[in-house]
Formats: sequence, structure tokens, C-alpha cells
Amino acid sequence: MVVSMTGFGSARVESGQHVVTVEIKSVNHRFCELNIRTPKQLVKIEGKLKKKMTGYIKRGKVDAFITITGEGLVHRRLKVDWQLADDYFQIIHTLKEKYSLKDNVLLQDILQRDELISIEETEEENKELEHTVERALVKSLEDLTAMRRAEGEKLQEDLLLHISLFRETLHSINKHVPEVITRYRTRLERKIKELTDDRADESRILTEIAVFADKSDISEEITRLESHLTQFTSALGQDIPIGRKLDFIIQEMNREVNTIGSKANDAVIAAFVVEMKTCLEKLREQVQNVE
Repeated sequence: MVVSMTGFGSARVESGQHVVTVEIKSVNHRFCELNIRTPKQLVKIEGKLKKKMTGYIKRGKVDAFITITGEGLVHRRLKVDWQLADDYFQIIHTLKEKYSLKDNVLLQDILQRDELISIEETEEENKELEHTVERALVKSLEDLTAMRRAEGEKLQEDLLLHISLFRETLHSINKHVPEVITRYRTRLERKIKELTDDRADESRILTEIAVFADKSDISEEITRLESHLTQFTSALGQDIPIGRKLDFIIQEMNREVNTIGSKANDAVIAAFVVEMKTCLEKLREQVQNVE
């Protein structure tokens, strides 16, 4: 089964005083890279959330955004640094006595000192909220997976189309190979007759043809390409991540096509090689999207 690495999923779950929203987007990546952006109170369960994500995603760069609205997420209280406040008062009174100052110390003078009074936030442990976040994450992953599979179906159709075109071109090359030898023999006989006053040595001609046929033999490359095509189409039906496997098969196919192009020594086959390379390039582009 072809699954695309590109997709988007979202979910919104309400529970008690909280509303949890999760949005996930995924793009192409060589490996599996998971990133989660969560409120501070969820950092401790980030590992658990990523583990759930790996159950749905095997490859791709994935960003998950979790937002929470509602009451009771954190507890706030005023914190006073009494020791520092005592030091302030002691120094102020010392300065007043030493320099005979008469100004009074006002409450607002104390409240304006950020280092004396601050607001402290403590995270409230809330198991129900954590369960709600997990539910929302799973729903968004299911939404993402549905989109990735839908995109994968389109990818598979395009891959099969170009594989079919490649196979047709390969068959055309296979049918054309005997003509290459025949045309070479005709050219060789004509050339030898021109050089020997129409006295061609049949044994010499056969030897030259045998040497040419051996050098330009592409039967092994054709056989390997047919095997690669079978492996490629078979992999499309596997229910596991297949992107890297398909990419490797395409590399091997490209190697065989290059060999055919260098050995064939024929204009028609050279044109077929260009067509196959075009198909391979299209396949390579699409396989980069496959998980």
C-alpha cells in the first residue's frame, strides 16, 4: 500500500473545563522526525505522545501543535522575598538616619520593586486533561493518516502509469535487438565488398558479427530490468513503508538503462533509452513522497 508522507490532520476535543486542539502536518523526510509543541504542563508526557505518533507514522517530518484553553491550567500566587525586603528597609532607615532624611517610605515604592514581589505559577497535575490530549492526538493522527492514504492512492496510480510506459518501451527494445544485428551485417558486408572488389570473406563477416553481437548484447540488462519491474509493482502492494525500497529499485533500474545506452550502439535504442530515463525521472520524483 502506497502512503504519502505529505498530509494534514486536526482534532478538537472538549472535556470538563478544557478544550484541546491538535493540528498535525507532515512533509517529506528521509527519516522519521517528530516534533511536538505543547503547553508547559504537557512536557512531562511528551515522550508518551511521541510514542503514540510512531504507531501511525514511520517516515516523514511531522509537526504537532497542541493548544489548550480553559480554567485551572496553572495556579498563580504572589511570592515575596522577605529577606530582601528586610534588607531594603534596613538600608533605607540607615540612610535616613545617616543623612538626616525626612522622606517617608511609601507602599508603592515597595510594590514597584520587581525583585521583591513576583507572581509564581505552578502547574496543576490533571490526569483527565492528559487523557483528553491523548484522545485529541489520536483523532488528529487518524485524520492525518486518512489524508496520507488518499494521497498515496493517487501516487500509486501515477507510479503504475509510468511503470507501464517503461515496460512497453523495454519490450520495444527487446523486439528491436535482432534488427540491430541484421543492419550491422548489411553495413559490414557492403563495406567489405567495397574494400575487396566484391570479394567478401563469409567467415570474416561472421566473426565480426559475433564480436559486435557480444559487445552490444543487452539481454542480461533487459532480464534484470524485467525483474526490477516485478519487484517494484510487488512492493506497491506491501502494507509496510516502501519509499526507500522503491528508491533503491529505481537507482538499480537507472544503472541498467545507462548500460543499455552505452552498449546498444543503435540510434533507435538510444531514443528508447531517453524515453525510459524520462519515466525513471518521473518515478523518482513521485517516490520521494512515498513513506
